[in-house]
Amino acid sequence: MERIILDTDIGTDVDDVMAVALAALSPELKVEGITTVYGDVDLRSRMVVKVLKMLGREDIPVMAGTRDVLLRNRKIWWLGHEGEGFLTPEDENLAYDRRHAVDFIIETVMKNPGEITLIAIGPFTNLAIALAREPQVAEAVKQIIIMGGSARLGMNAMELEPSDHNISRDPESAALLFRSGAPIVMCGYDVTRQVLIREPHIRRLEESDDQLNQALGRMIRIWLQYWKRDFTAMNDPLCVAMAFDPEFCDGPMMDVQVEYDHRHPSGRTICTLPDTPWTPPEERGIDREPPRTKVCLTVDSERFINMLLDRLCVR
Repeated sequence: MERIILDTDIGTDVDDVMAVALAALSPELKVEGITTVYGDVDLRSRMVVKVLKMLGREDIPVMAGTRDVLLRNRKIWWLGHEGEGFLTPEDENLAYDRRHAVDFIIETVMKNPGEITLIAIGPFTNLAIALAREPQVAEAVKQIIIMGGSARLGMNAMELEPSDHNISRDPESAALLFRSGAPIVMCGYDVTRQVLIREPHIRRLEESDDQLNQALGRMIRIWLQYWKRDFTAMNDPLCVAMAFDPEFCDGPMMDVQVEYDHRHPSGRTICTLPDTPWTPPEERGIDREPPRTKVCLTVDSERFINMLLDRLCVR
């Protein structure tokens, strides 16, 4: 059984809610805790608590983390619909664990070396602070699976925004994470955006006799209305699934750097194989540590979507 901590910015895109549900419903996972990051972490933590209550998983602790970005130099991206269609006035007093998320991450990883997988599906501020406070987390963690970045290689060289949300909202934290030496699995947008929920999938959720699935249907429709489109990507649940079935995605080990500047938003990943033509000449052929980041380039989207909906609807 894989032991995980899930770090989430639940509330804006509905895929975080589905990621929390998938983690709680997966028998292959032991969820040590769920932590929240970025912006109104109190609201985000109450959302996680409510999801877990609806699933009968109140045994999983929930902790709020860092509200601001690492250097407090960038605005928080807050749409204003966070919690809409899910939280009610009665949920204002939902209680969660008062330990700080960063303290919990450090303590859990360091007490269980080689046992804990961190899954980060929001900006990486909590992880960056944990690694800055205790650099040995990079050696003690089993792996860090992240939702963020883009390789833009081969079949993935599609038209994407110049930056992506989880990198660009706090690029300094992302840079610290990739430079930490921790073993990372990067599920980038160019891969996760091949895993789409469409109208038939939404109807299956809405028609199931389950309160959470019906809420998921409402939140998906709110999200689609905001973006004015008829599909949404399951970015975050794919990262959870990679903890118990790494064959959903595949890709090589690569060097990953974060390119960013003072502008906002700013930040994108630059992914290179060792000693490629893109390696600076002065660095070619020198002894360096082997790459520590597996960059996902392919995904079995149909198998993943079927698994996700089965776990949500057949229980």
